[in-house]
Amino acid sequence: QVQLVESGGGLVQPGESLRLSCAGSGRIFGISSFAMDWYRQPPGKQREFVATIARGGGTDYADSVKGRFTISRDNAKNTVYLQMDSLKPEDTAVYYCHREQYGISYWGKGTLVTVSS
Repeated sequence: QVQLVESGGGLVQPGESLRLSCAGSGRIFGISSFAMDWYRQPPGKQREFVATIARGGGTDYADSVKGRFTISRDNAKNTVYLQMDSLKPEDTAVYYCHREQYGISYWGKGTLVTVSS
């Protein structure tokens, strides 16, 4: 079993920054052994892809967050981060950490980010 726990969400004003963390535990075999992703689900909408970091460290982002969000990881801490800068009200969502390992999809429970003045 793999456990993913997100943290770092909260209420911020437009233009501010926030850093989310996703700590992996259990049979994770090292955070860098598989790709790690961030998804989000805005209120009343479907879950959508935000960012991914591959085994080799390559990254990719949704167009809506490119240039504002940065995904990274700390292998020693088995943790993936999502640095979110220049936040906008449309970034308001529950943010989820995801990992597919040996064909099994694992999700965290999510952390709420609210961007509002």
